[in-house]
Amino acid sequence: MSPQQLIPLAVIPVVIVLVLLRNRRKRVLRPNLLWVMPAIVAPLILLGVWGSSRTAGATAFGLDAWAVLLVGAVLGGVAGWWRGKTVAIEKEPDGSLKAQASPLGLVLVVALFAFRGVLRPLIESHAAQWHLNALAVTEAFLVFALALIVLQRVEMYIRARRILAGGRDPHMEVAA
Repeated sequence: MSPQQLIPLAVIPVVIVLVLLRNRRKRVLRPNLLWVMPAIVAPLILLGVWGSSRTAGATAFGLDAWAVLLVGAVLGGVAGWWRGKTVAIEKEPDGSLKAQASPLGLVLVVALFAFRGVLRPLIESHAAQWHLNALAVTEAFLVFALALIVLQRVEMYIRARRILAGGRDPHMEVAA
């Protein structure tokens, strides 16, 4: 393996350990700001997908390619909703909310990147045989990530509003 391939492989485990250590403590959750990340990421990803569909040629994104993108969006939404449920949200005595991410959420993201890394060369080499648009499959991972971010935040917002209104977090009761 070349140094360009080894450096990311050496850095990724360090980053994972740092993120896991950081997620061990509870952080303040501001439900009114959960829209910020999707508002930043969505236009960038959608613009990238739109640009890819335009630069690849007029026939690049037919009905089959849009179906692949839709599958990526649906799977990302399901994963995002699940990932949002893994975040523990508690109401503090002062009325603020604290959230603690689960290590399972990080495992999902790492598995996604690993799966993408394994799948990309396979799709690129066999796309014509499988009648797939390799660009659409690659872009489907971006759409997956977008749906994951948006639906995770939506799920957390719904639970946070319920908790602020005096309700309990059903996910905390299951874990207890």
